[in-house]
Amino acid sequence: MAVKKSDPKTPQQPATRTPPVRQAITFKLVQAHAPHGALVENLVRAFGLDQVDYDAIREATEEHVARSAQVLQPSLNDKAMVIHLQRVVGSFVSSAYGAAQFYGTKVTQAKDLTMASQNDDRDEDRSAVYGFESKAERARSFAAEMGLQAFALMAAAEGAVSAYAQITGDDWKPYEQPAAPSASTSRQSAAAQINAFG
Repeated sequence: MAVKKSDPKTPQQPATRTPPVRQAITFKLVQAHAPHGALVENLVRAFGLDQVDYDAIREATEEHVARSAQVLQPSLNDKAMVIHLQRVVGSFVSSAYGAAQFYGTKVTQAKDLTMASQNDDRDEDRSAVYGFESKAERARSFAAEMGLQAFALMAAAEGAVSAYAQITGDDWKPYEQPAAPSASTSRQSAAAQINAFG
């Protein structure tokens, strides 16, 4: 078996790894994945759950963020305050997004289990023992509870975003890390700087 030799005239370039691009988590993204008010009303009625007071959560979170910023004001300059609030609001939005994603996963699982339990060829999940819910019923209830939690966390995120706008005068945007310079550019720059010393 012949081994193919590499051409000595063409130097092999090291493989460059590009970091994966992460999607910025915005409040609009949260709204796109979390249940809306009308859907939450349906869940409350269908599953007998307690209503979520969206407005109260939003307002309380907005006041909380504003009060904490007011207390920090004498100790932080304007830039430090903006950076701090950007991170605080980012954590609220990320938490709401995570809850919305989790809710979506649980809805899918509940639908799959419900479809499987209604399949005539399966006896596994039908006719649960008296006094116990079936696996599909538990999955539906859990998904509904997660929907209400996602809705509540979206309210908190909206309150934090609103507080940020009031305090800084700018709309909140998720932090995006600037692209790191390539290694070869850094080496060239370092070499140029060292050569400047003579």
